[in-house]
Amino acid sequence: MPEDNTMMDFSPALFHPAWLVIFRLCLHEAATEVQVQSNRRTIMAQQTDPYRSYNFKLEIGGITEGHFTECSGLGVKVESIAYREAGNHQLVHHIPGPVDYAAVTLKYGVTKSRELWDWMTKTAEGDVQRRNVSILLLDSQGENEVMRWNLQDAWPSEWKGTTLSASDKALAIESLTLVYDRLERA
Repeated sequence: MPEDNTMMDFSPALFHPAWLVIFRLCLHEAATEVQVQSNRRTIMAQQTDPYRSYNFKLEIGGITEGHFTECSGLGVKVESIAYREAGNHQLVHHIPGPVDYAAVTLKYGVTKSRELWDWMTKTAEGDVQRRNVSILLLDSQGENEVMRWNLQDAWPSEWKGTTLSASDKALAIESLTLVYDRLERA
C-alpha cells in the first residue's frame, strides 16, 4: 500500500485471465496446505503415548494378590525345524516346531501374606496346584486395566528369599518364578 494511505489502483490489466488462473491455483494450494495441517493435527491427536511399565498387578484365580515391584521374562518362542527338500539339497525349508513359554519371575515386597509361600511349598511337596494367573498392565494413574496377559495352568517353580543386611535400608524383596502351559493376551 502507498504510504499516503490512498487506495491502490486496480487497472483491468491486473485481471488478465492468466493472472486469475494463477490466483486460483495459489488459493487452492493454500487451502490444500491448511487441510494437510488439519489432518496432521487430527492424526497427532489420535496417537497415544506408550503405556508405562511401572503400573501392573497380579491376579491368581481372579483374586488380586497385590502389586509387584517387577515382572520379567514374559515371552513365547516357537522353535524352527529345518529340513531339506528331496532332490534339492541346497534349499532348506523351515517349519514351526515346539512352542516354549518363558518362565515369568515376579518380585514383590515381603508382607504378612503367606499365599504365595504356601503355593510354592505345596509344589515342593509334590502337590502341584495349577492356577490361572493374569498379569494386568494399568494406565498411568494406576486405576484402569489397559492390557492383560493370561498364564494358563501356572505353578511356581522357584522362590528366592530376600537378602538380609543390617547395613541396608532397602525393602525386603522376594521373587517367585512361574511356569505355565499357555499364554494369552486379552
